[in-house]
Amino acid sequence: MFTGIIESLCKIKSVEEIKKVKSKYPAEIAFSIDLEKLSKGLKIGQSVAVNGVCLTITKLNGSIAEFSLIGETLRKTSLGSTKKGDRVNIERSMKASGRFDGHFVQGHVDCTGIIHDKIIYPTETKLIIKIPKEQKQPFQYVIRKGSITIDGISLTVVDMEKNLLSLSLIPHTLEKTTLGIKSIGDIVNIEFDIVGKYISRLLPKK
Repeated sequence: MFTGIIESLCKIKSVEEIKKVKSKYPAEIAFSIDLEKLSKGLKIGQSVAVNGVCLTITKLNGSIAEFSLIGETLRKTSLGSTKKGDRVNIERSMKASGRFDGHFVQGHVDCTGIIHDKIIYPTETKLIIKIPKEQKQPFQYVIRKGSITIDGISLTVVDMEKNLLSLSLIPHTLEKTTLGIKSIGDIVNIEFDIVGKYISRLLPKK
């Protein structure tokens, strides 16, 4: 479980293709990230959210953590297009005794979106994200002023229309996350609010 509060922007040190093995879910790519001070206390097998994607540490050498990505992860998220040197949002899984500052985040990406526009004002930046049309009923889990996770960041929905979603970002968010370095046309990972998904599932279908 995560909260959507990014702890650090960390750099990808390497990206390598993995030789195919006979497995139902073979890993296809391994990449390593320098977690720097966030590596303290982590162990192999623990979960870390990377740009909002819950991944398992498979190797750990000092502050360098390695993660393996299977085909499903590459298809459903933006991680397949990451390169050596890219910076990614990092959040370690929440301790039971931790402070809950964001909202319930699983690290299970529902779909990707594209940054449609980025309008910079003196005190805030308006981010407009386009959700692909193939995502059926993209806003059935979204409400105005409700929570949504973009690249692992807990954000509040300002407005939505057709397949466009708008968010307001404070300078701190731009400085401390990938949304400050991403541009129009870049891909972002989207996770809808889990509470909304469960409610939608339990309601009778019309």
